[in-house]
Amino acid sequence: MNNSTAALSYDNMNDARPLYVRSTSGRYRPATDDQVLAAGRVAAESLISTANAMFTPDRVAKFFQSKLAGLGHECAAFLYLDTQLKPIRYIEQGTGTLSHASIYPREIAKTALRLNAAALIMAHNHPSGLAEPSAADISLTRQLKQALSLIDVRLVDHMVVSATGTTSLAERGQV
Repeated sequence: MNNSTAALSYDNMNDARPLYVRSTSGRYRPATDDQVLAAGRVAAESLISTANAMFTPDRVAKFFQSKLAGLGHECAAFLYLDTQLKPIRYIEQGTGTLSHASIYPREIAKTALRLNAAALIMAHNHPSGLAEPSAADISLTRQLKQALSLIDVRLVDHMVVSATGTTSLAERGQV
């Protein structure tokens, strides 16, 4: 799935009008890049609700893009779901370097069991700007799916996120 919705990233954050924040003294000043990105990640929470199932690919893509696009390093995130595919918890469980994040299927499985999750959606960002999955991404998806199947947890999707798009491995038949 290629989502052409533009997202805030380090490449395009100076293209818009400045945003302002109010200091504790009541004065307004231009927001820093970090403040804008942090506010965007908080605002992304409105895209998910524990009352609604997360099976709309476009909504899931926008949620993960809002959370992960613009980070200067790779970050793997997981949305743990109940049996009705309603969110239990969002957790960023793997941070890394510019081109790699360490993800351990054992740790993901432990978290799924602790949260009593029936399913999960994984996403990670590509700071390079390309939302194309690598061979390592596809291999990790297979390994994670296999590990989770042993404990009856379904891997619904693995999304690759960039500032300008997302790619769903489930839509490509690779989950």
